[in-house]
Amino acid sequence: MSAIDPVPVATPEVLMEDAPQQKKGRRWIRRHMDRPAWYIYGILAAILLGFLFPFYWSFLVGSKDMYALRDPNMSWLPGGNFFKNAAAVINNPAVNFWKALWNSLYSSAIIAASVVLFSTLAGWAFAKLKFRGSRVLLVFVIATMAVPAQLGVVPLYIMFAKLGWTGQIGAIIIPALTSAFGVFWMTQYLQQTVPDELVEAARVDGASQFRTFLTVGLPAARPAATMLALFTFVSAWNNFFWPFIVLNPQDPTLPVALSLLQANYSVDYSVVLAGVLLSTIPLLLLFAVAGKQLVAGIMQGAVKG
Repeated sequence: MSAIDPVPVATPEVLMEDAPQQKKGRRWIRRHMDRPAWYIYGILAAILLGFLFPFYWSFLVGSKDMYALRDPNMSWLPGGNFFKNAAAVINNPAVNFWKALWNSLYSSAIIAASVVLFSTLAGWAFAKLKFRGSRVLLVFVIATMAVPAQLGVVPLYIMFAKLGWTGQIGAIIIPALTSAFGVFWMTQYLQQTVPDELVEAARVDGASQFRTFLTVGLPAARPAATMLALFTFVSAWNNFFWPFIVLNPQDPTLPVALSLLQANYSVDYSVVLAGVLLSTIPLLLLFAVAGKQLVAGIMQGAVKG
């Protein structure tokens, strides 16, 4: 019989010598597993540049004179006429910039707040309240998203004309107070976020339906409601078709007012793009402020979940 080699026994001294190397190896593996590859950063950088290019192009043309676009050798460096062109937009009597800015601000804010309120209430009802015909009604609400908005322009304008509301800012607020997408979004979110056991526990404690919504549903819906408010505000801010039809040029929203810069026989695109860039500044400030709250709300909901 051949001799069997003895099995090496790990002594405490050997374990103590190998422990630092094992810790170092684990740290190296963890660091390289968590760090994305270099091409991921390259793809993200390319996407970021693609999104930033329209802003840079608007600023580039808006900082030059009206003959810059005709120059085939136009420099890609900004010029020094941006503030001059911005002042031409603000002081243009046909644009009425400050009034248009105020109309866009408060109409978009009212629309966003109303859509969030009604969508959250309807989403809570569809997600957590059991009533006859709820599924059929929800399918009907979702089906309305397939109907183009342009189909309702003519009857909607006739209705507002009979009511005498054409030319008023309320004509663009009232049709947008609710949103089928908002109802569907909040319904799906509340179904997945709020357990039915939590709702039943609140009812056992004696809470009414509305109090259960305030204490259970509303805090849970905050991340989704913030996102819905942001997208609704941006959509209402950029809306051009219906305000262009129903509002007067003397009392427009900002997109309608900026379109008047192209109403002349000769169009100065440096002034037009300077105005376009001015109209995006409030949206950038909104995302800079509310975007942090959106991420914080999502992270808080994830930790609670």
